[in-house]
Amino acid sequence: MVDGKVARLNIDGANTAIELPMYSGSEGPDVIDVGKLTAQGYFTYDPGFVSTASCDSEITYIDGDAGVLLHRGYPIEQLAEQSDFLELCYLLLNGELPDATGKAAFVDTIRHHTMVHEQLCAFFGGFRRDAHPMAIMCGVVGALSAFYHDSLDIDDADHRRITAHRLIAKMPTLAAMSYKYSQGQPFVYPRNDLDYAENFLYMMFATPCDDYDVNPVIARAMDRIFLLHADHEQNASTSTVRLAGSTGANPFACIAAGIAALWGPSHGGANEAVLNMLAEIGDEKNIDKFVAKAKDKDDPFRLMGFGHRVYKNYDPRAKVMQQTCHEVLSELGVKDNPTLRMAQRLEKIALEDDYFVDRKLYPNVDFYSGIILKAIGIPVEMFTVIFATGRTPGWIAHWNEMISGTYRIGRPRQLYKGPGKRNYVTVEQR
Repeated sequence: MVDGKVARLNIDGANTAIELPMYSGSEGPDVIDVGKLTAQGYFTYDPGFVSTASCDSEITYIDGDAGVLLHRGYPIEQLAEQSDFLELCYLLLNGELPDATGKAAFVDTIRHHTMVHEQLCAFFGGFRRDAHPMAIMCGVVGALSAFYHDSLDIDDADHRRITAHRLIAKMPTLAAMSYKYSQGQPFVYPRNDLDYAENFLYMMFATPCDDYDVNPVIARAMDRIFLLHADHEQNASTSTVRLAGSTGANPFACIAAGIAALWGPSHGGANEAVLNMLAEIGDEKNIDKFVAKAKDKDDPFRLMGFGHRVYKNYDPRAKVMQQTCHEVLSELGVKDNPTLRMAQRLEKIALEDDYFVDRKLYPNVDFYSGIILKAIGIPVEMFTVIFATGRTPGWIAHWNEMISGTYRIGRPRQLYKGPGKRNYVTVEQR
């Protein structure tokens, strides 16, 4: 509570104000507890829950106005420059960075759990070959509870830990399998001598006919993409995982629900939307025309990958991704690719044009990650799958945080605007 502070809600016609307790977090604005309003005959109305805290959490803090993103208190810029994805996974799950021994043990655990049950290979055969990889991921991740039902007691901390390790370890394998299946290629098994990002790239691009030598610059870029997408507070997919988890559903089902929510173009599909937009522009010579369309308030066209719902300043993840993007393009020598040239021209406009600068429509993480993935050779339909792989530790950390504490089943209310009570009329009388 904030030093005994309360908010008082005065309602026309009521004799007394309703007192609502206020609480303070370690960072960010104070909150008003409206939980007791129902007993007074009222609900709050907050479409999209943009002004509602659905839970308390110790995992991630965002200040969108200042462009701040902290994981367990650590700035994302420091983590991206000095840490790696698996160390961040450990941090999200455990609350503190590991020492050298703890990190080595965690990495070893993940490395030795990357294989999936062999019967899952047959499970893939139930999907059409032309199925979207995200559709496959929704299905196979949800089905994991049928293959790993030995540790599904959500009240057992050891079971939750085992499941977290399994999900983090197996998601790149399932992601690569989804891609291979859609291409009609044989699955490639993971290798224990490769690190997390290297293994994913290997399983994506190696074949029985040709080995695949992982470029360290590309592997580092992939690791950063995973890291920068690891968690982002109570976004749509994370909230979905928490809501599903509040029913007592098994963790694999909850993560599958998160994957389904992530699939939307306004969420995880944003980097895919960037490449689709570039395809619509078609040629560098058309950029000025499309920029003019974006500035026209009467034109429905939008430039995808610019601005962010949360960040009203520069997305701190985008700064790191920008550097990584230029490293990758330089390493691969693909700066002359027409699509990538268009992207770079749009980036320059967004950073220099007064219209975009004044409105803080800076390139966001989706803009740069889409360009990187395109340059690496990953098809557009796999972009959201990679996002889901990176976001898995955040989802499971939030799920575990909720299950470990006191929680209630989620039950949002509504403002009903349909017909009032009316009597049924038989079909002959209608």
